[in-house]
Amino acid sequence: MIFERGYFQSKSITESFVNESLREVKMFSHTKPYSNSNTVFLSHKHSDLKDLQGVMGLLKEYDVKVYIDSMDNKMPKETSGETATRIKDVIKFSKKFILLATEKAIESYWCNWELGFGDTHKFIDNIAILPMKEPGTYDHNYKGNEYLQIYPRIDYNKSFTNIHGHFFKEGYYVKKPANKEGTVYITELSEWLKQ
Repeated sequence: MIFERGYFQSKSITESFVNESLREVKMFSHTKPYSNSNTVFLSHKHSDLKDLQGVMGLLKEYDVKVYIDSMDNKMPKETSGETATRIKDVIKFSKKFILLATEKAIESYWCNWELGFGDTHKFIDNIAILPMKEPGTYDHNYKGNEYLQIYPRIDYNKSFTNIHGHFFKEGYYVKKPANKEGTVYITELSEWLKQ
């Protein structure tokens, strides 16, 4: 399933949730020990704010701390090497990396840079794509289909399902791409965020 823009609008976040997430990330320092459990770097295109807020609302339900660079007051006002250094530090620090993969994000050099950096530090078990398309478009027209072949994706199972003797209840899952044998590994989103 590729989510349509607006799908997560009913998931609301409060300003206090955003501030709490930012406080957690700001406390991070290379010189101090700090637990990164349940932290997510959420890569996104800044113009996707409405969808971003909904995804943050979803992640809030799983009690995770979400970092988004657009709300980090430690970021320089102008994009620079300092910006890249800060983002690299937070990606390394965060336990998980999720790309809100709208078509605009897929076309963004910056989001692709973050994804590439996240790929080298998070590997397949700690990175996921949340694919999002324009309403009313077909999944096969989604610009990020090649991403779905190489990265795990966040998906939604609409009903209780039996797949080869394994039962999956309704809910959000992280689905790895098929391996060489054609096996697809599926993990509940709540469990993936804890791993």
